[in-house]
Amino acid sequence: MTPFGPAGAPREVTDLALDAATGRGADYADVRVVRRVEESVTVRGGRVESVVSDETEGVGIRVFACGAWGFAATHRYDAGAIGRAAAEAVRLARAAAPSLRHRVTLAERPRARGAYATPVREDPFALSLEEKVADLLAADAALAVPGVVSTASRYAAQREWKTFAATDGSFVEQVFTHVGAGIEAHAVRGGEHQRRSYPEARGGRWRQAGYEFIRELDLRGDAARCGEEAVALLSAPPCPEGPATVVIDPSQLYLQIHESCGHAAELDRVFGAEASYAGTSFLSPDLPDSRFRYGSDLVTLVADATVPGGPGTFGWDDEGVAAQRTTLVENGILTGFLTSRDTASRIGRPSGGTVRAESWNRLPLIRMTNVNLMPVPGMSLEDIVADTDDGLYLTTNRSWSIDDRRWGFQFGTEIAYEIKGGRMGRIFRNPVYTGITPQFWRSCDAVADERSFVMYGNPNCAKGLPPQCVQVGHGCPGARFRGVRMVAGR
Repeated sequence: MTPFGPAGAPREVTDLALDAATGRGADYADVRVVRRVEESVTVRGGRVESVVSDETEGVGIRVFACGAWGFAATHRYDAGAIGRAAAEAVRLARAAAPSLRHRVTLAERPRARGAYATPVREDPFALSLEEKVADLLAADAALAVPGVVSTASRYAAQREWKTFAATDGSFVEQVFTHVGAGIEAHAVRGGEHQRRSYPEARGGRWRQAGYEFIRELDLRGDAARCGEEAVALLSAPPCPEGPATVVIDPSQLYLQIHESCGHAAELDRVFGAEASYAGTSFLSPDLPDSRFRYGSDLVTLVADATVPGGPGTFGWDDEGVAAQRTTLVENGILTGFLTSRDTASRIGRPSGGTVRAESWNRLPLIRMTNVNLMPVPGMSLEDIVADTDDGLYLTTNRSWSIDDRRWGFQFGTEIAYEIKGGRMGRIFRNPVYTGITPQFWRSCDAVADERSFVMYGNPNCAKGLPPQCVQVGHGCPGARFRGVRMVAGR
């Protein structure tokens, strides 16, 4: 089966779209021809709850006319449908132009040419459904230790064929394969409910890879521990309140990065042009020039679309900008933003190549790639725990909340381990911590080395209206923070 539909090769479709757009007055146009297939399996309580498959394909046409963007899409590949979509995109751009507050210009980029494909050793879509279901059933059975009242095991895979072309001669073809899986056990006693997840909550851990990654996770091998800890948490004391030294495991720290760093650094939010899903940003465009201190000297954050296997890795973004590594915070100092061609031009910088769309029928937006906290040579995560006289070890996200400027936040984790004299001891239930973004990151006094660095993925990072969900990644080691406020959780 060919990746695309009845119009033939994607090049024929992109040529049709670009000719139609320029013929109707576009100063610049780009087009994405996208086909996407998905499958997911959920096992709950030892039984298959759902098996879902989906497929979608179509053409998205974006034009620049009269100094404004216009976008339209169609699921049909014939010349008539493509011509109508191109005409609609140009009409929308012209209609938007009079209301613009500033003239839009585009940062230059080299012409995009080439191909990219996710390295896959074991094709998840070629593997039999029976084998994938059997793996989940085995993990789910191992979760069901005495005292566990419900279990869930999930697997999902996505594959996307994407062809991008533009009126400047750009033409790239990319194929992305993402897989993810996770398990969770629930225990209940009276009004108390506890959950333990592996390898991460929120649907499990994702990677750009084949089914070999699911095998590497070894869901069955960690299942009994998850179940036992869920039961043990029912009898555990509540987490102490007040200021504390906390060591945060990568399974929680990645989400802290996502919510309080990644979204805050999106330049459209900084400009106030994007306000959906927890609002704008406390940052301003001039802060990199004023050496704003985002965190301690140990905190370096990079947006890297070149990391092998990263959920946010690609060859070119949806504006044809080549994948790159952009430093956002260097040794605690804010140095950059996640940008598009039009927002980058407003601050006099080249585009960072961070624009993507959920599908063919959505306008590309600034999105995180793989926003990573870089390891610091010198101490392993175990060394940091051993160096902590009195503190808490927090792991696996349970809940999160953040305000509309990405300033104040609150996170809950599934479990906390007491640290006394450099050793982890008893467990606490319902740990919750709160803070102010720059104060929190400035309190970081230890970042582990590469031995605990883990790449996590968020397959459903939501942004925009209508909402779009894309794959983003966050790699990080563990880290320690001083004076973090712990509050009552439940």
